[in-house]
Amino acid sequence: MDQEWYDEFGNYIGPEVEESSAESEDENDRDFAPASPQLEQAPEENGEVETTQTFESQIVLAEDKKYYPTPMEVYGEEVETIVQEEDTQPLSQSIIEPVKMKLFERVEREIPKTTYSKEYLANVAGNASLVRNVAVVGHLHHGKTSLLDTLIRQTHEIQWKDKQGRPLKYTDTRKDEVERAISLKATPMTILLPTMTGKNYAVHFMDVPGHVNFFDEVVTSLRIADGILLVVDVVEGLMSGTELVLKHALMEGLAITLVLNKMDRLILELRLPPSDAYFKILHTLDDINSTIRKYVEQFRLENFPILSPERGNVAFASALQGWSFTLAQFANHYLMEYPECPLPLEALVSRLWGDIYYEKENRKFVNQPSSSQDEEVFRTFVSFILEPLYKLTSAVVSCKVEDLKKIMQSLGLHFKNKEYMSDVKPLLQHCLSSFMGPSTGLVSMLVDCIPSPLYSSKHKVQSFYTGPMDSEVVEYMMNCDSQGPLVVLVTKLIPNPSFERFYALGRIMSGRIQPGQKVRILGDNYDPEFDDEDQAEDRVSHIYIPGGRYKLEVTAAYAGSWILIEGIDDSIFKSATVITSEYESWKDMHIFQPATSILGTGVSCPVVRVAIEPLRPSELPKMVDGLRKCNKSYPALQTKVEESGEHVILGTGELYLDCVLYDLRTTFAEIEVKVSDPSVPFCETVSDTSSIKCFAETSNKKNKITMIAEPLESGLAEEIESGSFSLDNNRERFEKMVREQYDWDILAARGLWTFGPSSLNGPNALLDDTLPGGDTVSYSLNPNQSFDGKQDKSLLYQVRDSIIQGFQWAVREGPLCDEPVRGVKFRLLHALIANDLVARNPAQLIPATRRVCYSSMLTASPRLMEPIYSVEIICPADCVAAVYTLLARRRGHVTEDAPKPASPLFTLKAFIPVLDSFGFEVDLRTFTQGQAFCLSMFDHWEMMPGDPLDQNIILKPLEPSPASALARECLVKTRRRKGLSEDVSIVKYFDDPWLLELVRTQLENTD
Repeated sequence: MDQEWYDEFGNYIGPEVEESSAESEDENDRDFAPASPQLEQAPEENGEVETTQTFESQIVLAEDKKYYPTPMEVYGEEVETIVQEEDTQPLSQSIIEPVKMKLFERVEREIPKTTYSKEYLANVAGNASLVRNVAVVGHLHHGKTSLLDTLIRQTHEIQWKDKQGRPLKYTDTRKDEVERAISLKATPMTILLPTMTGKNYAVHFMDVPGHVNFFDEVVTSLRIADGILLVVDVVEGLMSGTELVLKHALMEGLAITLVLNKMDRLILELRLPPSDAYFKILHTLDDINSTIRKYVEQFRLENFPILSPERGNVAFASALQGWSFTLAQFANHYLMEYPECPLPLEALVSRLWGDIYYEKENRKFVNQPSSSQDEEVFRTFVSFILEPLYKLTSAVVSCKVEDLKKIMQSLGLHFKNKEYMSDVKPLLQHCLSSFMGPSTGLVSMLVDCIPSPLYSSKHKVQSFYTGPMDSEVVEYMMNCDSQGPLVVLVTKLIPNPSFERFYALGRIMSGRIQPGQKVRILGDNYDPEFDDEDQAEDRVSHIYIPGGRYKLEVTAAYAGSWILIEGIDDSIFKSATVITSEYESWKDMHIFQPATSILGTGVSCPVVRVAIEPLRPSELPKMVDGLRKCNKSYPALQTKVEESGEHVILGTGELYLDCVLYDLRTTFAEIEVKVSDPSVPFCETVSDTSSIKCFAETSNKKNKITMIAEPLESGLAEEIESGSFSLDNNRERFEKMVREQYDWDILAARGLWTFGPSSLNGPNALLDDTLPGGDTVSYSLNPNQSFDGKQDKSLLYQVRDSIIQGFQWAVREGPLCDEPVRGVKFRLLHALIANDLVARNPAQLIPATRRVCYSSMLTASPRLMEPIYSVEIICPADCVAAVYTLLARRRGHVTEDAPKPASPLFTLKAFIPVLDSFGFEVDLRTFTQGQAFCLSMFDHWEMMPGDPLDQNIILKPLEPSPASALARECLVKTRRRKGLSEDVSIVKYFDDPWLLELVRTQLENTD
C-alpha cells in the first residue's frame, strides 16, 4: 500500500495529511523567521551607547560550516602545522611502512657467556707481550673454521648445532657462507686461551678463506698477522692452495706453525695400520718442508726452522671430533700418569718422533731395535700416540656399552648413561675430546712459535713502512710503544650487519686509540713529497674487539692489538694508514705499503669480467653506489666504466664474481641487475722487433722522437711484477740481474728509465739508447739544423717526464683493442728536442710519444695474449680418462698426473685458457658423476694463435673459429664491444713523413 503513494520517480502522490503539513509549515516558519532583536548597550568614552543586533538563528552556508577544530585550536599558536590537501603517496605503497631489519649476517643478539670476563680480556689485550696475532690459513675444506670452533667451544657457552643439526661454524657469519658451506670472507675472532702452564693469552685469530679465488683476503690478513697457523688435511696433503699460502707467508716473513688435521680419516676412512699412518704423516710433512726450502732459497731467507713435531711447531687434530694435541701435551700426560719417569718433558718430547724405538724389556729408548726381539718393535710415535688413539677409537665404535663404560672409567672419564646411548659419531666425538682434554697444547705452540707484537713490529715497519727509518715515530712503532703517537695500519673494511657502513679492521702499530678521538686518514696514494691530497680528517665513534658473530666495545685499545674502528670508513677506499691529528709532524709521516698493491698480479689477477646494468634505468645511481660499496668490501675487485658507458666488473674467477653480484643484488644496492656473459681481458704484445725505425713528430714540427719495440725477455715481466725490487731502492740489484740472467749490456741496464703502465711493477720497459755526442741524438730548435756533436743529453733529461707519461699512456691502452700492453721493451733511439721551452712542452711530447710507441708496436708483429688457468683436479683412478677428454675439448692439457700416497685418489694438474674455462667445473662433475673436484687459479699469460690483423680471415657467425683465426675473432669482438671500429686504423698512428719513408724503404727492398 505504501508503494502506491509514490510515483516512479519517488514523488509522494498519496492523500494529504493536514496536521503534519501544518506542523511542518509552522516549523519552517520558525526556522526562517527572524528572532526579535535584543538591544545590548555598552558604555563608551563619549557616553554614547553602541547598539549591537544579534540573531538567535541565521543561515550558514555549507562552505562556511565548521565541522572540526583548526590545527591552531588543537596544537596552539606556537606549533607550525602543514596540511597536505592532495595525496601524493602511490597506492602500491603502504601508509605506514613496516620496519625492515636488514640483517644479512648471523650475529649474536647478546654477547654470549664466556669462561672469562670481558673486562679481563680487554686488559690482557692491552699488554702487547700477552697478545698473539695469528692467521688461520690453508687449502679449501681442510678444516680451518672447524678447528677454530674447537677453541671457541672451550670458552663460549653457545648452542653448537643449528636447526638442521649441522655443526655451527661460528666464524662463517654471512648467509651465503652458511648456504654454500664455504668461507668467503676473512673473519677476525679474539679469544682468551690458556696454555699448558695455565697462563692466559689474548689470541687474535683471522679465519681466512681457503678458495684460491679469495686469495686477496689472504693477502690483507697476513699483512697484520705475526704468524700463520697452517691447517693441512693429512690425507690430501700439500695442495695448490697450501703452496700459495706458504709462499706468501714466507714473502711476508711470518712465523709458520702447522696443524695436521683430519687424523680421524686415517683410522675410519683409509683404515691404515698405525705404522702406515706414521709414514703417511711423514710424507705430508716432507712435502711441506721441501716447499718451504724451495721458497727460502728463492727469496734468500735465513733462519727459517723446519716444521717437525719435536720442534714444537706441529700439532695434530681432528676438528670434526673436537680434539687436538701436540707431542708436549702427550708427553706431559705420560709424566703425570707415570711420575717415576726420570726424563724431563723436553727430553721425552724429543724421543716421541722420528726413528726412535722403545724396548720394553730394557725400558730404554734406542735408535735401532735389536734383532733379538720376539715381536715387532714400532717407533715411539706409533707406540705411545697412534696405538692408544686407534684402540680408543676401536673401542667406541665396536665395543658394547658395558665394556665401553669400564674402559672410560679406567681412563678416569665418567659419562651419563644417556651419552652412552647416543649414535656412534657424537659418542666418538665426546669420548675422544674428553680424553684429549682442552687444546692447551695447540695454544702453547702458538705462544712459543709465534712472536708477540713487541718483537715482530720491527720487521713489519722495516718491510712495509715507506718512509725513512730515522724518524721518531718509526722508533715508537718498532718498539710497539703505547705511549707514542697513534698509528694504525688498516688493511680491509668489514661491512656492518646492515651493510650500510663499514668497520675498519686494523693493527695498532703505536699509541692508543679511544672513541671520540680525532684522527687523520692517509690514503694509499698519499705521499708527503708528491701527492699530499689523499688524506682526510675524521672522528672515531666506537672501537670494538672483534669476536666473530659479536663485537666487544671497549673504551681504549693499545699498540699490538687488532681493532675494529667505526666512523672513519667514508675516508677509506680499501686500506689506509691512520694517525692521530694531534701529531705535530704528521706532514712528514709516510704510509705503509698497501697490501692491495700486490693484488692484480699472480693468483689474484682479475681475469674474468662481466658488464652489468640495472633492470630499471632509473636505478642507475643505486647501482653505482652499490658498486662503490662492493669495491670497498672486496680487496681485489676492479670496477670501471668503458667508453661505451657500460659498467664492468673484474674478478679472479666465477665464484668471486658470483659473490660480488649476490652482495650487489641483496645487500649493497638491493636492486635487480642484468649481467652479460662472462668474458676475459686480453693483453697486447709483440712477437718480433720493429721492422723499421719508427718516428713521430710533434704537432709544431719542432720535436722528433724515434723508437723501436721488441719483446721483453721471457720471465723478466714476471720478475718485475712480483715486486721483488724497485728502481728507486734496488737499481743495482736489478742491473746485476738483467746482465747475468737476461744478457743485457751495461748501457741498456743503466739506460732503463721506467716500467709501465705502473712505474713500480709494470711488465713493460722504456730504455734510453741514445748516445751523447753521437749521431743518434740531436738537439736543435730547427729540425733541419745539423748537430755539432758536442752537446750533452741535458735537454732530453728535461723532457724525460713527458716521454715517460706518453709511454705509460701507450702501454695502458694498446693500439689493437685498448687493452694493456705486456712484455714489450721500447728503445728510444733518436730524439730531436727543441731548445725553446714552449716548443717542447708536455702537450706536444706526450701525444707524439704515444704515437711512436703505437707505430713501433704495429711494425713488430703485434699479437694478443690471453690468461691461462692452472687447474688442480682430484678424482679416483677410473675418472682420469674422462678428465683428459674434457680438457682436450677446451684447449687444455695435463702437465702432471700422480696418485696420492696411501689413498685411492689421483691428482691432475693442467692448463686451460680462461676463455674456455666457463662451465668447466659443471662439465667435470657431469662427466665423472660427481667424483672429481677441481680448483682453478690464474697462472700466466700466453700468446693466442693467429695474427689479429690478418684481414683475409673470414669470420662466420654462429660458427666456432679455427685455432688460427682465434686471435682475429677476439680482436674484432672486443673492438665491437668497446664501440671501436672493426679494424685497426694504422694510418692515424703514422705521420706523413714516416709513411713516405716507409714507402721509399719498401721500394728499395723491392729493387
